[in-house]
Amino acid sequence: MPEASLWLIVPAAGVGQRMAAECPKQYLRVNSEYILDITLRRLLAALPAAGCIVPLSSTDIWWASTNASSDSRIATCAGGNERANSVLNALQALAPKAKNEDWVLVHDAARPCVASDDLKRLLEKVGAHSVGGLLASPVTDTLKMASPQAPDTVTSTVDRRYLWRALTPQVFRYGLLRDALQRALNQGFAITDEASAMEQAGHRPLLVEGRPDNIKITVPADLALAGFILGQL
Repeated sequence: MPEASLWLIVPAAGVGQRMAAECPKQYLRVNSEYILDITLRRLLAALPAAGCIVPLSSTDIWWASTNASSDSRIATCAGGNERANSVLNALQALAPKAKNEDWVLVHDAARPCVASDDLKRLLEKVGAHSVGGLLASPVTDTLKMASPQAPDTVTSTVDRRYLWRALTPQVFRYGLLRDALQRALNQGFAITDEASAMEQAGHRPLLVEGRPDNIKITVPADLALAGFILGQL
């Protein structure tokens, strides 16, 4: 990526309600290590030249006990109520250093199993793209549509040929992502990931196929699965 810097944003301000744990899921442990530490370590090992910022909740009491908190390569900023607010806060914190044409890679704190090969391929693919793109996995299961009136009743089978599961990282130009997130939040759009904000702004992100085992830890059973996957990477 000539003449453009790369910045990593790893939002870590969420509370992880579905995990029903005593701490946010990014501070649970896999193989005796914080999930957030694993995620940051793997990202920075694969992308050592990147700057990194982690948005944190104002009530966070766990960050100080992580290995990442003592890593001089990692900065923090205030997180927001939602993911989009946290990412926008991080972009604003980077404003003194980042240029509009720089690349910003946003990755879920609870996806420690991202493969270095996927990271490198994603950056190679989006390097010549004007907007950016995201890791994604083609849907392989048969999909059923349920009835709004009877959510446990099938009404049709959905054609899966053009359906993908959105993963992270997602990589976009700094200026375009900042403006898209700000616009989406101002207009009250539902923003579930960075790509959805870019789509609302009229951009068409690039889909880059990634490994399906790049799982997001969401429920307790995912902890053991993540431990197994990490042992294979």
